[in-house]
Amino acid sequence: MSPNKENLLPKDGIAWKIKLLEKERSKELMKSLVDDVKWKQEKIFIFGREVLQPRLSAWFGGEGKSYSYSGLNLEPKDWSPILFELKTLIEKVSERSFNSALLNYYRDGKDSMGWHRDNEKELGQNPVVASLSLGQKRRFIMRHYENKRLKVPMELGEGDLLVMEGESQHKWEHGVPKTAKELGPRLNITLRNIKF
Repeated sequence: MSPNKENLLPKDGIAWKIKLLEKERSKELMKSLVDDVKWKQEKIFIFGREVLQPRLSAWFGGEGKSYSYSGLNLEPKDWSPILFELKTLIEKVSERSFNSALLNYYRDGKDSMGWHRDNEKELGQNPVVASLSLGQKRRFIMRHYENKRLKVPMELGEGDLLVMEGESQHKWEHGVPKTAKELGPRLNITLRNIKF
């Protein structure tokens, strides 16, 4: 790991963060993606109950790169030129390859992401997840799966790239809590590598 990719986790995995995009470029990309993507509010099953996700989402990737979680089976849309450009840039910086992207659009502070791990079987052992944030800065928390008191909170905003690798998806869970604060929209692009 290079010096500018300092591990933020105290044990059991790797997570590092860098500023990938300048503010103006980040704003341009967010506007284009918000306007061009066909967003959906999916229904998921939580504790046996069907509920609407508290955010909008879209799934992109190569043919046959479907993804399943919480009772959803997502079929990918083709890469747009903007997403392919971002994927290429993130692959260069992270020195990893990705074949799919889950986009989450948080419209305001009420939209959120509950505690979860990206450890589905399609992602394989020790998956790498690269997460690019555009728009409003939001609180992102990683919490050790066995010792829930061990937390690593961080702020992710305009152009921040967070890469989680090693055992991080097996040993840590993460989420974006809702807040009563008046917040603007945030867009998050998480790149993954679906395996068969």
